[in-house]
Amino acid sequence: MRGPVRHVLLIREELRRASTPGAHALTLGVFDGVHRGHRMLFERLRAEAAARQLGAGIVTFHPHPITVLRPDIEISYLTSLETRVEQLRTTGVDFVAVVQFTSELAQVSAEDFARILIEETGLKLIVTGRDFALGRNREGTPERLGELGLDLGFEVQPIELLPEDGAPVSSTRVREALAGGAMADAAELLGRPFALRGPIVRGDERGRTIGFPTINLGLSPDLALPADGVYVSRTEVDGRRLESCTNIGMRPTFAGVRRSVETHLLDFEGDLYDRIASVELLHRLRPEQKFDGPEALITQIRRDVEETRAWFA
Repeated sequence: MRGPVRHVLLIREELRRASTPGAHALTLGVFDGVHRGHRMLFERLRAEAAARQLGAGIVTFHPHPITVLRPDIEISYLTSLETRVEQLRTTGVDFVAVVQFTSELAQVSAEDFARILIEETGLKLIVTGRDFALGRNREGTPERLGELGLDLGFEVQPIELLPEDGAPVSSTRVREALAGGAMADAAELLGRPFALRGPIVRGDERGRTIGFPTINLGLSPDLALPADGVYVSRTEVDGRRLESCTNIGMRPTFAGVRRSVETHLLDFEGDLYDRIASVELLHRLRPEQKFDGPEALITQIRRDVEETRAWFA
């Protein structure tokens, strides 16, 4: 079976497996971060679907199309695919379908992809942002999809995504906020605190030897991280929400060679290895620094913990 044909069959299978019975209104995109603009789109999707007595579905693409079309460009994700799907499922839609984006999919025309959606999901309405484009060479703009819909039997509703400070909310703006350590700005754009989620893994356990034990998150290298530094954080693990202080960076005092995320849980003792933790980063206390030795570092960590307690108080 030829590659492109096989890939189309896989797309059909992914959509068929995820979709619920009946006709649907859909929105399609990457939806990295599931930010406030995305959630406005999903609210409109549910409203338009309800008005037409349709089901509502979200089709999300992974990996990001730019990594396939422009492999020289690196992109960092605001959440893992697993977390993205979990967040999408909280929006009240009937189904979430993950479609693998490949070079073969990039060559499928907008008309052919629309026909696939009609046949596998009962597409009757597409709700999308005005800058959306689908299909080969991004030919499937809202205007072009509207023309196709007249022939194929579906509507298109393009909407403006939520403006913030005169500019649309976007995943790019969230990444820019993170790069500057502006956690309040990132939270405003996301509609929630930015969080890192992953398994607790073993580090070098140096924090324990200096009186400030930490948990280390095992994170995919393609996840976006805020600017290096020390952050007020809140950590959820085993159903508990704990005040915490998190260091992101290279640990230059100890000649670290790779970036790490280490979190000190306030007023907690215990072994949490192999659990899954979610660390909300709430406020940047300071940039990462190199100290003359362990004693100077311990003194600063004490200050960081005191400032963290004061922030929560």
